[in-house]
Amino acid sequence: MSNEDEDIEKSSAPLMEHLIELRRRLMWSIGGFFIAFLVCFFFAKQLFNLLVIPFQWATQWAGLDPSQVELIYTAPQEFFFTQIKLGMFGGLVIAFPLIAAQIYKFVAPGLYRNERAAFRPFLIATPVLFLLGASLVYFFFTPMVMWFFLSMQQIGPDQEIQISLLPKVSEYLGLIMTLIFSFGLVFQLPVVTTLMARVGLVTADGLADKRKYAIVFAFVTAAILTPPDPVSQIGLAVPTILLYEVSIWLARRTERKRQEAEAAKDAEPSGDEESAAAAE
Repeated sequence: MSNEDEDIEKSSAPLMEHLIELRRRLMWSIGGFFIAFLVCFFFAKQLFNLLVIPFQWATQWAGLDPSQVELIYTAPQEFFFTQIKLGMFGGLVIAFPLIAAQIYKFVAPGLYRNERAAFRPFLIATPVLFLLGASLVYFFFTPMVMWFFLSMQQIGPDQEIQISLLPKVSEYLGLIMTLIFSFGLVFQLPVVTTLMARVGLVTADGLADKRKYAIVFAFVTAAILTPPDPVSQIGLAVPTILLYEVSIWLARRTERKRQEAEAAKDAEPSGDEESAAAAE
């Protein structure tokens, strides 16, 4: 066997081990998601009723009877597929910690100890920030958006034409899922920028200089991700800008810590200096 064949054989063994490890992590992730999907699909009606509560709050804000909230579906299979979407949505949210843990376990062996220690806080912060964004949507922005849409109704004896809001179950679920994912992703901005600052891809001064472009980008992104109403667009753009400011502060803090660590490392005596001091 030639040297080239031996090198190929040696490199193929670690590759196969990585592929086997990747398959195992994927099986755990897919299995966890599938189990969570089945549980959420079984309780899909209860979960959907839970998601309708912000709509009921909006009817109270509009001075209407929340018990009169009504959603419809116009195709026989529509509510069934809505429950499947809801099961997938809930399954992904519930299984995300398991999926993130499997990704970390696959990547961790290739990291140094200090890199693993630095990575763990971000692993915890990611789902926490996503839940904060989702909570903001559930408790504030969805009722506010639905109140905005309800205010367009024409109801009452003095109206010539009665126009009532009767949302479809699929469209309402699509609206609240879009808002939750949009806010959840936007709330990851501090995590992403801090990681990029750690590896030196961005700097606090660079982020601060591009603040005006970030504001424009925030409003453009909000216009793309949210429904075409000013309430939800402004509601997403303003937190994005605030999170951008938080990202600048975190990047500056990360740079300060890195500089302090480098200064401390430079201040330590080298091995040659210690040997010379001992010889004296």
